[in-house]
Amino acid sequence: MSKIEDIVDSLENKISKVLHKLEILKQANLKLNDELAASKQHLKNHELHIVAWEEKYEALKIANSILGSDENKRETKLKINSLIRDIDHCIAQLAD
Repeated sequence: MSKIEDIVDSLENKISKVLHKLEILKQANLKLNDELAASKQHLKNHELHIVAWEEKYEALKIANSILGSDENKRETKLKINSLIRDIDHCIAQLAD
């Protein structure tokens, strides 16, 4: 009978160790999920920052073209023409 008790004790110890490891892994998983969420938010903030700088860059290119820079003159003309078409479209809708 002692042999069965030893086997049961050994099994209980192993189960206890497995449950303890499971709890540690759950905590590690929660920590990693938190870090992932923080990293995603950080990345999103950087992407928004990049978009803002790209918009500023485009505005600066247009301003330089208007001031006489030949580099982006074609792009500026296209942008102005696009804005004029949009304004014409709005006026036409208001006239209806």
